[in-house]
Amino acid sequence: MPTPDFSEVVALIRKDDPRFDRRAYDFVRLGLEHTVKELKKQNTKRTGENEHVSGPELLRGLRDYALDQYGPLAKTVLNSWGVTRCTDFGDIVFNLIDYKVFRKTESDRREDFADIYTFDEAFVKPFLPARPNSTGSLGAA
Repeated sequence: MPTPDFSEVVALIRKDDPRFDRRAYDFVRLGLEHTVKELKKQNTKRTGENEHVSGPELLRGLRDYALDQYGPLAKTVLNSWGVTRCTDFGDIVFNLIDYKVFRKTESDRREDFADIYTFDEAFVKPFLPARPNSTGSLGAA
């Protein structure tokens, strides 16, 4: 029996849990690939056998990937897919784990995705204009 492709698995997941648009699953899959590549650049000791990404690492990688892909529209795009907080990413990841698309270690838990950042902090704040300091000029902190 052939292994179902990713879109078929997502369709099955969404029958059980329709909260998130199929594009959210594609985003998390591509965001994981992005995160692994970035972590390998930062740490040359990460090898094919050591590609495990923790929940907080994935959340940071997904934030960076969303900002790279969608810029100031990142929060709007994610929200349109039903993703409004970090725990939603965790639910998507664990849905993919349940369907054997992703793997986990014994120490991985849904709680690892507990609100590492708010979506306003992550996706809105980077695009807000700098506030003038008390002297009325823009200054570095």
